[in-house]
Amino acid sequence: MPLSWYLTLAAALFAIGLFGALARRNAVGVLMGVELILNAVNINLVAFWRFGNPMELTGQLFAIFVIAVAAAEAAVGLALIIAIYRIRGTVNLDELDTLRG
Repeated sequence: MPLSWYLTLAAALFAIGLFGALARRNAVGVLMGVELILNAVNINLVAFWRFGNPMELTGQLFAIFVIAVAAAEAAVGLALIIAIYRIRGTVNLDELDTLRG
């Protein structure tokens, strides 16, 4: 499979994730969009590692680092969304424009 197929898949995932992060009003939808963007980055990292110098593990190490950051982002983001939902009763980002407690 050529490198261009991986890059095309990553570009499609990135575009879908960017659209989801920018167009959604639901906070959970925005988090899902960000996860798609991070997965597109992982595909690029592993593809460039595979077609570059597979003897070095730099692409895989960066991908594992990105997965760890994505997991932490999802955990913290979902905790914040649950806390906001308990206080406000909504996760619509248009209604969460103040930082009052």
